[in-house]
Amino acid sequence: MPQMIIALAGNQNSGKTTLFNRLTGASQHVGNFPGVTVEKKEGKVKNVPSVREVTIVDLPGIYSLAPYSSEEIVTRDFILKQKPDALINIVDIMNIERGLYLSLQLMQLNIPMVIALNMMDELQQNGGSVDVERIQKDLGVTVVPISAANGDGVEELLERTVELATRGVRPEWRDYCTGPVHRAIHGVRHLIEDHAQRIGVPDGFAATKLIERDKPLFKALRLTDHEVHTIEEAILDMESEYGSDRKAAIADMRYAFIGEVVENSIIKPHMTIQHSRSIRIDSVLTHKYLGIPIFLGIMLLIFWLTFGLIGNALSDGLSDLIESLGGVIAGGMAAAGINPIMQSLVSDGAFAGVGSVISFIPMIVLMFLFMSLLEDSGYMARVAFIMDRLLRKIGLSGRSFVPMLLGFGCSVPAIMATRTLSSERDRKMTILLTPFMSCTAKLPIYAVFTMAFFEHDRALVMISLYVLGIVVGILVGLLLKITAFRGKPVPFILELPHYRMPDARSVLQLLWMRTKDFLQRAFTVIFVASIVIWFLQSFDVRFNPVEFGGDSILAAIGTAIAPIFAPLGFGNWFSSTALLTGFMAKEAVISTMAVLTGTTGDALAGSLASLFTPLTAFVFLVFILLYTPCVAAITVVRKEMNSVWVAFGVVVGQCIVAWIVAFIVYHIGLLFV
Repeated sequence: MPQMIIALAGNQNSGKTTLFNRLTGASQHVGNFPGVTVEKKEGKVKNVPSVREVTIVDLPGIYSLAPYSSEEIVTRDFILKQKPDALINIVDIMNIERGLYLSLQLMQLNIPMVIALNMMDELQQNGGSVDVERIQKDLGVTVVPISAANGDGVEELLERTVELATRGVRPEWRDYCTGPVHRAIHGVRHLIEDHAQRIGVPDGFAATKLIERDKPLFKALRLTDHEVHTIEEAILDMESEYGSDRKAAIADMRYAFIGEVVENSIIKPHMTIQHSRSIRIDSVLTHKYLGIPIFLGIMLLIFWLTFGLIGNALSDGLSDLIESLGGVIAGGMAAAGINPIMQSLVSDGAFAGVGSVISFIPMIVLMFLFMSLLEDSGYMARVAFIMDRLLRKIGLSGRSFVPMLLGFGCSVPAIMATRTLSSERDRKMTILLTPFMSCTAKLPIYAVFTMAFFEHDRALVMISLYVLGIVVGILVGLLLKITAFRGKPVPFILELPHYRMPDARSVLQLLWMRTKDFLQRAFTVIFVASIVIWFLQSFDVRFNPVEFGGDSILAAIGTAIAPIFAPLGFGNWFSSTALLTGFMAKEAVISTMAVLTGTTGDALAGSLASLFTPLTAFVFLVFILLYTPCVAAITVVRKEMNSVWVAFGVVVGQCIVAWIVAFIVYHIGLLFV
């Protein structure tokens, strides 16, 4: 039996991710499309009749196949070059006109295709209905009504798609253009037919895109000067007769046809319950003056639950379990007569380093859970809308908030996500500002230090760090705006989805993927870093074992750079060494301190009391917040900016900013102690 590839395409916020999760379950792989850093998700579906295995490829959410953003380019290049066996085009039935605008373009690609009308439950709950037979007949393509959130119709959708792909059934051609647009398209189509056939692109699709002035397609077709001139003459005649420019003419043609289809087959509710509810909620959450304070209040509540009420107890329990397991392992090695150096390597190196980070998994999972709930509910789109006014003051639009928001999770995918920004100026500026957002890799550091020094004010300290990162990012943005990145941001257009109950399946799958990624880092990067730190701490420059850590190689390295941090109040070799290893991965700061002190959990927090005061502990956290991103993030910066020097500048620049801000915080703090 053959294997089959099915591509999943649709608008953003159409339920595409929910459908992808329904189809593939836990059998997913996340990577990047070849040659670009736009995220690529693949999943396997097995036990499908007539095929051995189905691979579902989740294409980026788009609104058209125009080559103006990386998502649009990735989607159409994947379909035209990779040639999947079939397409599933997911359309939000509550916004069907916009969804069908993309559908008409996908149908021109001449690939077996099924339109999945999603959110049918919402339409029916609000008194709407759809005539599936009529809409299929009018469009000339198979249509399956579904509700991805609860799984209704998903199995039938997959079966119909596989059946059409197996039989090679393609969408029927609907010649819905009329008048001057009709003449222009068919004239261009006839002229380029052989060129389109040569590059494997349907001539109808190519003709329409050429009229829309699709530069990549012009280049690929390798038209002669005479052919280009003839096409331009046909387009100018169309514009003159139609009374509008070429792109508007094509858009009007599509929407006129879509309007007829919708009028014939769909009864829409006047005002849905979801829409009415969203308007009422937005009157408060997106209020001109209350929006940002409410957002900060929500984040404060999340921090209190994560690092106080729930997360602290869970982390303490896991820490106790890890310590008990460590004691059992240490006792077993001693009883077996294992060499003391090997005992130290396992207990004080690998186990202490990795265990100190793993004990904070509950807090990290909780943070991801709350952020996923906010995103899945539709609230995070509102935050981008709220932040647009503030970001414009530093020369960016609210669209840049999306990558920055991802930066609170991890800088690597956040920097990659800037590929979605249409303005090169905005993209580069956003890349440079995103690392100032506090990533989750720093959470174990915050957790240990707030446990040791700010037990009763943990949530307040946490949110102050996050706010400080945002404020410093704004100040740096203002500096960039008047120096390297003069100009205005692109207009920000955002569709606000209705508020919905988060899909439990999607949220849990996202949590598992994030947790798995964290565990992989713990047992790779952090494990290696812990072993290296243990070795450097356990031997002197002649590779003789040391009894006192101050005589070690690590102490020599830390002592050499410690004077840099003396004006900040923590000029000891322990902290300077931890900062050095944090360049590899921020979690390594805690694993380093665990290895150096030979303690984890509450004992580690106690050990820090001899190295820091509450003031210097906070200053240390400020420096951690702002100094250089990890190696992985810097690597992505170099790739995205296509410059080693820019990446080096980010490392040096953020270290300088971190030092200056920490210096200011320290000396202001001295006035109050």
